[in-house]
Amino acid sequence: MTYSIDELKYWNEKIEKLAEEKGLDFYPQEFEIISYEDMLCYESYLGMPSHYPHWSFGKAYERLRTLYKYNITGLPYEMVINSNPSIAYLMKDNTLVLQILTMAHVYGHNDFFKNNRLFKEYTNADLAIEMFKNHGTRIREYIKNPGIGYEKVESVLDAVHSIRYQCGLKKRKKYENKKENETSKDSKDQKDVSDSLLQFLIDYGDCEEWEKDIINIVMEETRYFIPQIETKIINEGWACYWHYNILNDLELSYGSHIDFLKIHNSVIAPHQGRLNPYYLGFKIWKKIAKESKDLRKIFEVRALERDSSFIRRYLDFDICMEMNLIQLEEQDRFYLVTEVADDEGWKNIRNYLADTVGMGRLPKIVVDDVIKIDNVLCLKHIYDGRELDVTNTFETLK
Repeated sequence: MTYSIDELKYWNEKIEKLAEEKGLDFYPQEFEIISYEDMLCYESYLGMPSHYPHWSFGKAYERLRTLYKYNITGLPYEMVINSNPSIAYLMKDNTLVLQILTMAHVYGHNDFFKNNRLFKEYTNADLAIEMFKNHGTRIREYIKNPGIGYEKVESVLDAVHSIRYQCGLKKRKKYENKKENETSKDSKDQKDVSDSLLQFLIDYGDCEEWEKDIINIVMEETRYFIPQIETKIINEGWACYWHYNILNDLELSYGSHIDFLKIHNSVIAPHQGRLNPYYLGFKIWKKIAKESKDLRKIFEVRALERDSSFIRRYLDFDICMEMNLIQLEEQDRFYLVTEVADDEGWKNIRNYLADTVGMGRLPKIVVDDVIKIDNVLCLKHIYDGRELDVTNTFETLK
């Protein structure tokens, strides 16, 4: 490290003070300085070192390690956990300027986690760390149980992981209203079409109690991460917007300020052939801030929107043109340009993006019927113009 812990504390205090002055509202923030080996582990285990064991996490680790070893991909400068207090992991090999930028970036994420409605209504930051620890303990107990064992636990986890995103979202009790509760009870009593395949299996599946508990564990953890999937662009853009504003007011030395601008520009640089969520999010946030009379508007947008609504409402012709956005369609082994950002095409690009970000990338499967005589569960794909991948479909149904 080319810096001391005292230096990080000094800059963190200045960043935190500026963030508060600018109106950010965040959980208490904790930082951990880790090595690249630790970052590989944390990223593989979704930021939770106490996560339950499964071969897929080891596979993710080996893949990341190999890609990093051969310089095919890099590692994130940081990782932020949606918890209270918020925990952020910083790479110790970062330069001091990069650490300063990263800490400011973290406060943007922290504010977003605390105030965006998806996180407020569907996750509980106060209990997040304990939830993962508790889940890890329960899974390990099932593995140690001689009547169950590792192979049975692994088999159930394999099956549930394959459909883990077919779980919908469930509001925390304090955000539920009476009408929603009555509707959900009626639906359960009637065994109606369920938006949550996993919940249906828990309620009506022919499973042992420990199997239902594992399904519930996977469902709860998936629901914890869905808001992050649904807000990748708006969240990263928000963090970039604030690290840019905070560091511009941080009174860095001339050389450090130049280094900061270089790092910032590399973070939001366009990616060839794919969309950089940092770039798109930052551009939209700058537009909203420029057109707003005061900061109340951007804090309101931060509280209410997810990627799909954020793009549909605020991605305009000028941004599409500036970013040279195009829409591609795969045909055989090639890609065909189907839309460009002209007077009409930009709207189609915007709508396509809004439809396919977040959970819109995944097919939606719901329970359609139960044939009791044959004990058959009928599932229905909610068709949106995109076909299911045949190979993956048959493998999942096995």
